[in-house]
Order: sequence, then structure tokens, then C-alpha cells
Amino acid sequence: MADQEQKTEPTEEKPSEEQTPAPASENTEETKAATPETVPPPETAPPPAAVPAAEQKIEPVTESGQETIAAPTAEEAKEDPEKKEETKEEKPKEEGDKEEKTEEKAETKEEPKDAAPEEKATAETKADDKPAEETPAESTEAKDQPREDTIQPAPAPTPQPTQTTGMGTVDNGEVHETDPHANTPRTTANLEATATVKIMLMPSGQVVTLACLLGQTLHQLKDHFSQELKLPVNLILLMFDGKSVDDNTTLADLGVGPNGTVQLEMQSADPVNTPIKTYRPRQEYHMPDVITVRVQTDENQSKDVVVEIERATRKKPYLGGYRHKKTGVLYHHATAQTIKKQPPPSQIPKNCRDTQTVQQRHRVQQTTNDTSTQMTGIGVFVSNMEDKLLVPGKYTTADEHKSMLLRKVIIIQKYHRRWLAKRYVEKLKEDKIQRLEWERQEELKKKKEKEERIKKEFERRMNPKTKEDFDLLYHALEKWRQEELERINGTSDGAERKAALCMLLDQETQLISAIGRHKLEADTENKDKRIQAFLSKAAAPKKWKGQDGKTTEMDTPYTIRAKELRDIYNSINMKYLTQDERLDVLLTLKHTVKEHDCKLTQEIIELIDREADLLMRGVREGNLEGLRKRISTLFLQYIKTPTFNPEAAKLLKVPQDPSALRKNIYFCPSCNQYLPSTEFALSSNSRTVGKCQKCSKMDNDARTRQDYSTYTYMLKMLRRSEERYGDGSRIAFLLQEQDLRYLVEKIWSRQSILSAWEDIFDLVLSRWDKHQEWSPWNCILLTKDEAAAHDRLVDIDEGYGQVFIQKVQQKHVLARNYFSRLPGMAEHLRAKANDRYTQPNGPAINGQPVPVQSKA
Repeated sequence: MADQEQKTEPTEEKPSEEQTPAPASENTEETKAATPETVPPPETAPPPAAVPAAEQKIEPVTESGQETIAAPTAEEAKEDPEKKEETKEEKPKEEGDKEEKTEEKAETKEEPKDAAPEEKATAETKADDKPAEETPAESTEAKDQPREDTIQPAPAPTPQPTQTTGMGTVDNGEVHETDPHANTPRTTANLEATATVKIMLMPSGQVVTLACLLGQTLHQLKDHFSQELKLPVNLILLMFDGKSVDDNTTLADLGVGPNGTVQLEMQSADPVNTPIKTYRPRQEYHMPDVITVRVQTDENQSKDVVVEIERATRKKPYLGGYRHKKTGVLYHHATAQTIKKQPPPSQIPKNCRDTQTVQQRHRVQQTTNDTSTQMTGIGVFVSNMEDKLLVPGKYTTADEHKSMLLRKVIIIQKYHRRWLAKRYVEKLKEDKIQRLEWERQEELKKKKEKEERIKKEFERRMNPKTKEDFDLLYHALEKWRQEELERINGTSDGAERKAALCMLLDQETQLISAIGRHKLEADTENKDKRIQAFLSKAAAPKKWKGQDGKTTEMDTPYTIRAKELRDIYNSINMKYLTQDERLDVLLTLKHTVKEHDCKLTQEIIELIDREADLLMRGVREGNLEGLRKRISTLFLQYIKTPTFNPEAAKLLKVPQDPSALRKNIYFCPSCNQYLPSTEFALSSNSRTVGKCQKCSKMDNDARTRQDYSTYTYMLKMLRRSEERYGDGSRIAFLLQEQDLRYLVEKIWSRQSILSAWEDIFDLVLSRWDKHQEWSPWNCILLTKDEAAAHDRLVDIDEGYGQVFIQKVQQKHVLARNYFSRLPGMAEHLRAKANDRYTQPNGPAINGQPVPVQSKA
């Protein structure tokens, strides 16, 4: 990176196979002697009025690494008389060969600014090797011209007068008086040739050097600097010899010859408001202060490191270096890249002016300034034609001035307050529009959710699959039966009523049978899903999460065994297989079960041989369906046996140890069976085990036909909201669907206490006092929007009226009287009562009091 910053500095290189020393300087005197000046025909020579500055000598300065244009001295401007005579003798010869010189001038052009150093060195070597007749004097000057858009100091004027003849100048010692502002005729020079234009930015005095064509107009130069300096074109003025020049004037019209030099001044038409700024050339690339580097730590891991770029605080001296012959890249010695060691701090105490000055005082002083004016006197006449007569206006007192200021201030305040009021009204309008749009979106959202819920409920009734779906069907059936029964009892009596009841019973029986058929189909489909879930869990690899957060999976011999058995089971249950494919599957199954010799494997092998024999005899597949079902069932039993599939042991409900069967076994009085505790559903008000889940479900389908899916969803939402509080709430996790149904229907009458909204899907049970744990006596039934607004209340007494609070407290008393009889609730109430006397009154979280702002 340091090498790239030093590519612009010329260096001296050691000679080697790929590196050559860089040229340090050029012999200017030899170039002058070998470069005669040509004299073109008189019709092409410009008049003396447009004579540019004398020929300038360009010397590379190797200390700073930059090229500057220095004015030639008086001694260098003088030439030997012998050289002058030789030049005069060669003039006729060169006039006869003007066609040759014209072609040479067209070929002599400025080198591109992006040329490599190697190409420049080669061009200079070729120019030095040419004879004097073929090397014009302007070629050396064109090569040493600086790049476009580079800042150079202004050249010093040549002390000796010169005479311009064509492209070169000859010093003949004669002095000519010329008018620099005389009209210049239209030149016939080559407009494609280049010339050096030096533009001085006023008033800063900065000089910008450009390489331009002779046919380029001043308007094009203005466009260029308008883009660079960010100024309008009409504010840029170009001056030549102190006078303004027309925009359509070209460089050739100013009298500039090919490879010549001209100096212009640039001023601003409005220097007070839009002065000309300092010109800064464009840079192609800016190195950022901070870069990010990706470093590879391991084989497949990498990390990003932030690197801060340290800028060089000193100018690197040129202490020698090398240039690559092929690429042209410059390399400096290591000494130029090493920061100089800082000297140690001086031990001698030093004092400055600030520490020796006791006190500084600034005062403003106004000194006298004597001036003079011209007055009419004896022998002096001063014209008064342009004088102006000034008449004093009305005198304004201090009170009038203050009253005028007060009136203006009041006017400004009125307009300012009007602006504030208009902005406030516009803000209110925007808020209203946003509020109406939000309400519309919420209304559409609720409507869409309701439609989706109805659609989903319709789908559940048409294609029931789960237990909740069939509970919904039985609940709808019971609701229809009750409505029909009320209609019959209200419209008929006697024999007509009995006939209607018999017809209602027949319809109910048909609907129950239809529901039963759907249940059989769902049981078959659910059974296949349970089997596939069992096989997938057994074949799943072991997973754990490491410290880096990545999940690692590992296959054990047991999981690989379970995966093979799963693939075989899926293969034997596939349909539409050819005879050969079926025989291959049976052969694979036979080799798998032959690994263990027992009664189960012998029966499976016998059935496999029987199916293979029947397939070879050409029996139809429809007659083999029962045999294949037996093979599939026995092989599933083989897979569930932990001896043959060890991964199945942890997925079986029945423990393999017989002694474990004697633990947690209860008797069901309905089906007269001893079942484990997992088969019994215990509610919060249960004191005995009661019926098992299967009997309870059968009783619900036959008699009560209750649907608890809505309350299941409401209980899930309640538990999720209590988890977000994170204060150790437990009562919400003790309640069951039956308890929540009693709380909603009996205590809160199945509607919102604020708006009396009755849609159960929009109602939620929220905390009455959010600083206390949720309980049946610390809750309120509201809609979702009302619950969100209730949670934002800081003080309940300020948010609701006294009548409403008493109504809520009355419902809390009813809930406390009912739920305090449940097991576990009484102990919790006693613990809360003890805490009430030991802890201070007011809101609290986890036993810690919460500060509440006092009422004003």
C-alpha cells in the first residue's frame, strides 16, 4: 500500500536484468543546439501583436517528486553568435522544405497524460537521436508540458524581446513596439494542434495549466471550469491582457501557435456572493480511513477484522529507488518508508508568553484619519453637474422608533402564530386520516379473520379428523335436537307429538351413523399417521446443540437399524408393484427377520413363502390383500419389539419392566379396567379418579355433547399472556377447560362487561390489577381491543367509575366463593391472606412494592 502511494515520484534505478535506472535530468543546452527553428511562409505567421511568452525551459525537480515550470534566466536566454549564424544559414534551406516541416509539425503532438514512464523515456531517447533537421524546437517543449488539470506557478516574463516567426522564436536583439490589443486576423494555423493554456484564478492567484486544442473556444473552457468549480457559466469571465474576450474566440484567434503558451485570467461576475473557489483536481480513488479485512481462522471459518489506515504525517524524501522495466512501477528504498525516530523530550524547562503574562485585555481604539477633498477656488474649477442635493427627512424620535418596532414585532408574531396554527391543524388532519385508515384496516382484518374462522369451522364439519372436530359435530347435533324438540313441544301434542318425536329419533340415528362412518375413516387415516410418526421418531438421529449454537446430528447403530426397518415397512405397503419387484421386497424382508429365531419371525417367514408361492401361481392381487395385511401387521409388531429394534423401547407406552406396571394403576368403574394414570383426566374440582378418558368421551358423545375447543383456545391464550408477565403465576395453569367454561358462562355471563360483546372468539380474560397474579377473583372478561387498553391503565380508580368497580368486585366475590372449594385453591388463598398482613398495601411484583404516583 505504501508502494502504490509512491508511484508518482521519479526515481533513480540500478541497472539490472529487469530494472533500469531512471533518468535524473536532461541536457537542455544540447537540445537547444540540436533543435533549429523553422520559419514558415509569411502568410501563416501571426502578427507581432499576439506574441506569446518566450520559450520556457522545463526542468524536472527530483527532490519533491513533482514537475514545475521555471522561468529561464537571462544567461540561458542568450545564445552564442555561432549558433545564431548557423540558424540564419539554415533558414533558406528550411523555407524550401516547408512541406516536410508541415508534416513534421502535424506528427508532433503532446503525449497522453496516462502514458507509462517507460514510453516517455523511449520517446525522449528517440527525439535525442534524430538529426537537427528533423527535430523541431517545439517537440521538447510539448513533451515537458504538465498534465491537464495540474496546478503550476505562473511563468516569469522573459527579459529580452523576441520576434515570432512561425512556430519558433529567434533572438535578433531588436526591440519592437506592438499594440497588444490590436485586432488579430483569422489565422490559418492547424486547429488540431495543441497549446498550453495557463488560467490564473482571481483573486487567489492560483494558476491552472491545461493542454487544449487551438480550435477550442473560450466558451468550452468556461463549461469545463463551470463543472469543476460548481459555478454557473454566466458568472465566469475570461480576461486576456486585462480585457474581456468574446466566448466564440478560439485559442488560434488569440495568436497562439502550435505547442505555444497563452495566459488568461478568470474572474467572477459576482465576486461578493459567488467568488471563485480554490481549484482542486479530481482524484480517481480516495483511500478510506477504515477498512474491513476477512481473516481465515480455521478451515471453514473466518472472521472480520477492522483495520485503521494511518495517514503519513510527513512528506517522504526521495532517497533513491528502482523502476520495473515492464510494468513501470516505482519502488523507493526502505529508508523513505520508515518513520523517523522521534527525539526524546527535552529536560530543560521552557516558558511561553501565556504563562508569563499576568492578564490580557482587549480594547477597541479609534484613531483619527485625515482626508482631503477638492474644492472650487482661485484658479481651480470643479464642475457641480453630477452633484446631488440631499434633503433631510422627517425626524423620528426614540418613542416613535420603539412603537414602530413593537408594531413590526406584533405583525411577525401574528404571522408566526398563524403558521404554527396552520401546521397544527394540518397535523391533526393527517392524524385523523391515519386513524380512519387504521380503523378501516382493523375492520377489514377482523372481518377477514372471522371469514377464515367460519371457513375453517365449515371445513372441520365437512371433513372431521381430530377429536375436537367430532366434538364440534356432536355439539351441533345436540343443538339441532334441542331446537327441534322445543319446536315439537310448542306446536303439537298427543299422538302427533309422539309421531314427530319418533321421526326426530330416526333422523338423529341417521346423523349419528353418518358421524360414525366419518370417524372410522378418520381412525384409519390417523392410525397410518401414528405408525409413520412412530417409525420416523425411532429412525431420527441424535441431536444436541453446541456452545456455538450449531445443531449436531449423529446416527447410532440403533438409529441406522430403525431406519432400515422403516424403509422395509414402507416397501411392503407400497401398491402397484410388479411381480419381480414384490418378490424382491419379500426376499429382503425374509433375510431381515431370519436374523432372530422366534415364534413371531417363523410366522412371518411362513406367510412370506405362502405369498411368493401364490404369486408364482398367478393369483390375482385382490385375493392377496388379506395375506399382505397380515404380513404388514406382524412386521409392525416385529419393529415395536425392543429386542429387534432397541430404539422402540423409549417410544412404547407400556413399560417393559413388569414391576413398573404396578405403579400408578387406577380402576375405572365404567369399563371395569385397571389403567395407568395417564388414561385419566383430572379436573381442578376432582377428589376421586373417576372415569377414564375413553369412557368420559363416550359419555360426552352420547349424552352431554359439549364442545370445549373454544375454551381450549381461550385457556391457551391466557397461559401465554401469563408467561409474558414472568412473575411466577400458577393458578392459570391449574384450571382446566371445564373450570374456564364455568367462569366465563356463569360468572361473566359469556359477554364483555364493558361493551356486552358476545362473540366468544373475540373475548379474553385479562388481569383486573396487572400488579397482582391472575386468578378467578383478579380477572375481567373483555374484548381484545378493550383488554389492550385496560393493560395501559396506570390507576384503575381513575380509569373506571365507582359503580363499575363495585360491579366487577361483586363478580370477584362469586368467583372466590366457587373456586376456593377446589383442591389447592384454599391453600393459595391462605398464603395470600398471610402476605396481606405482612406486606404493605399497594401494587407489587414478586412481593416487591411498586411506587405509584400520588393523585394531584
